[in-house]
Amino acid sequence: MAQDQADASPKDERVHIEPYNAMWPAQFASEAAAITTAIGPWITGGIQHIGSTAVPGLAAKPIIDIMVGVADLKSSRPCIDMLAPLRYCYAPYQTEAMHWFCKPHPARRTHHLHLVPAGSPRFVDVLVFRNYLRAHPDANVEYETVKRELAARYAGDRETYTSGKSAIVAQLTEAARCWARNVPSVSVQEVRRLTGAASSDLGSTPRA
Repeated sequence: MAQDQADASPKDERVHIEPYNAMWPAQFASEAAAITTAIGPWITGGIQHIGSTAVPGLAAKPIIDIMVGVADLKSSRPCIDMLAPLRYCYAPYQTEAMHWFCKPHPARRTHHLHLVPAGSPRFVDVLVFRNYLRAHPDANVEYETVKRELAARYAGDRETYTSGKSAIVAQLTEAARCWARNVPSVSVQEVRRLTGAASSDLGSTPRA
């Protein structure tokens, strides 16, 4: 494995929150196309734009978070080397749940990539959380307020910033699960209208 992959760590870059950028969805789409070309045969659950940059109007770290649904972690290990030409650095972070990468380097990140077993609890929760925020501006305000406060306090300590979000993320995730269970079945077109999702990131989305 390349040295830059082995040294990647999800806590090196300083935390910086920016206002929502309307170019973030296009940046995701461009990267999704490149990832599909690189590891297409391993993609079983679509390529999803996740995280705060996937929620219109929500301030965020200017890092595009991408989740790829794979069959399982063992069979998708070849993707680690296949993604290296796209400048994705692999890090052994939460290895029980995913293969995690950053691009181009931990000290200067533009993208995070998560290879997650499609249909796993993490895969479902991440999508339901995203869709809930897309549909609930009031939750966005609450979440953004906490993120800005933590970023101001822990700009140089990404690990503490991330752990500081745990409580509100847990609360919002539980609210999102309840919301998803109670939303009646709707057409794909209605899901797109409700969540603001592009067709390219609706591949395996739970009801939203």
